[in-house]
Amino acid sequence: MKSMLTRRDFGRMALATGFAAPLLGGIPALARPKLAAGAGNLTTLKSFAEFGEPAYPLEFTQFKYVNPTAPRGGTIRLAALGTFERLDTIRIGGDWAAGIGNIMSGLMTGSGDELSSYYPMIAESVAVPDDLSYAVFTLDPRATWQDGTPILAEDFVFAFDFIKANSRPLLKQFWVDIEKATLVSERQVRFDFATRDNWRTVGKICGFSPMPKRWWEASGRDISKSYIEPVLSEGPYRITKVDPGRSITYERIDDWWAEDLPVSVGQNNADRITYTYYRDQDVMFEAFMAGEFDFWEENSAKRWATEYERDVVKSGRIQKLLLPDNTPNGFIGFVFNTRRPIFQDVRVRQAIALLYDFEWTNRNVFYDQYVRAKSYFPNSDYGTTDVPLPVGEEKTILERFGDQIPAEIFTTPFAVSQTDGSGQIRPQLREAWRLFKEAGWEVRDGTLTNVATGQPFRFEYLDNDDGLLRMVQPFVANLARAGIKTEIRVVDTPQYQRRVQDFDYDMIYIAANFFPPPGPEMEGYFMSTTVDQQDSANWAGIKEPVVDALVKEIIAGHEDLELIKATTRALDRVLLRGHYIIPSYYLNKNRLAFWDKFARPETPPFYGTGFPDSWWIDPAKDAAQKRGQG
Repeated sequence: MKSMLTRRDFGRMALATGFAAPLLGGIPALARPKLAAGAGNLTTLKSFAEFGEPAYPLEFTQFKYVNPTAPRGGTIRLAALGTFERLDTIRIGGDWAAGIGNIMSGLMTGSGDELSSYYPMIAESVAVPDDLSYAVFTLDPRATWQDGTPILAEDFVFAFDFIKANSRPLLKQFWVDIEKATLVSERQVRFDFATRDNWRTVGKICGFSPMPKRWWEASGRDISKSYIEPVLSEGPYRITKVDPGRSITYERIDDWWAEDLPVSVGQNNADRITYTYYRDQDVMFEAFMAGEFDFWEENSAKRWATEYERDVVKSGRIQKLLLPDNTPNGFIGFVFNTRRPIFQDVRVRQAIALLYDFEWTNRNVFYDQYVRAKSYFPNSDYGTTDVPLPVGEEKTILERFGDQIPAEIFTTPFAVSQTDGSGQIRPQLREAWRLFKEAGWEVRDGTLTNVATGQPFRFEYLDNDDGLLRMVQPFVANLARAGIKTEIRVVDTPQYQRRVQDFDYDMIYIAANFFPPPGPEMEGYFMSTTVDQQDSANWAGIKEPVVDALVKEIIAGHEDLELIKATTRALDRVLLRGHYIIPSYYLNKNRLAFWDKFARPETPPFYGTGFPDSWWIDPAKDAAQKRGQG
């Protein structure tokens, strides 16, 4: 798996890639009004929430999770795993550089205490008609590119037209509800929507970033090609040094136009942020312990449990911190590529899922730190974990599909395979063999074999990170007990990226994101229209009419959050019965370690850790660290 993104990376990169997730907060807010039906007159808003009202009132001047007098200065040294081949995030290609969100801003943004509220950033307001068929954004006259030239409406039209024509399929699909961008005036841009009465679509475009039209036209560069040289950007940091595949350095802009807005108060405190790349995660961890970089978000239960009994930790020079993680999770687990013939029978997929022994793995590999995922939307209100059978509106939604869905959805709670944790899985093996036999497979001379063709059951597990092998290998051993030969293949990141883009794999391990409440990204993950699109996120190859219908209802959007939840739970049940993935586990905490040079507000944002957004370098601690003192 790839290294984790910080909240800054995740949100700001959403601005460029089309995944509009509220991020850092905004400026004085007005409640979203109830609009009448029809086109009607325009209503101008300084902020809005998809549901209810924005959390921050008109008079707020800072976020609850920042220190407005935090000192500025110093360098935050970070690390990333793998490599990078480009700086742009739009086209099909290899990985982009870590931290690229530092150079970006969008029309509007959000706070770390909310999931679906939007506040002004580059745009000072948005005007919408009663039917939400379009939105007109008025740009802040102070907004400038990093060379001091004004950000104009034409830069958003230019960016939108380019992304529509040149972006990777997943992004094109994400923007499908935005029909066109039109120049209204020098500081006003209009976006027309394919949807009606859908605040999610309005919120989606709020995260949109510009591209400097005049700069690109004057540069002589081929804009259709990916690039590794910095381009003119609009965020609080600029790129000052790039060593392709090895390191990248960002430097704070002292005269950034938005630094005095409440969205920025107490944030962007470091003068420089650097990322150094490592090809091996164990080597990267040892580099952290040796002081080569400053901050580590732990993704290994074993390391967290066993590798911190060191002098630098005992002395306090490295601090450990465990913070709650309230962020809703997307689906996570082993993904079957159902484009492969051996995985097209649902009974085969169900049988293989029985052989994943989470309880043993959690006890012996993960030190009982994880929670079993039992939904496509764990740690959220959108999955079915706490409701064994469909009831109320969710049941009504599912009943519309009659015999298109399994009858047991209404009578038998879905359950992931559960063991006693001893490593003995005889009941699971017996049930798996029964399902294999129904699907036309039987064990011959110790090998699971297709009765009709004599074909042995073999497949490949593909990954780009050997850090997961401690979890994968026990699963593969259980598969072998059932007569299945599984080859584990770990390849470098560029090769992994290409193979996944081309769906050239049997099974992979994926941790996906969604943006609460689930919306347009669901099409990229689950709808049949994306099965054959290169680089789509439909990794499992799902092609199911009921799934298509439910996803369309979710995307259509409405103001009834409870109905959205009911529809998403209905989708969750149908997907779970399809056994397209083997849900694995998630962590509802953030495991952080860092050299004791930082200070942070006492209260973190409700979503995320606040690092590096609202943390700062404490000059006295930093000096002590440099002297080698605790």
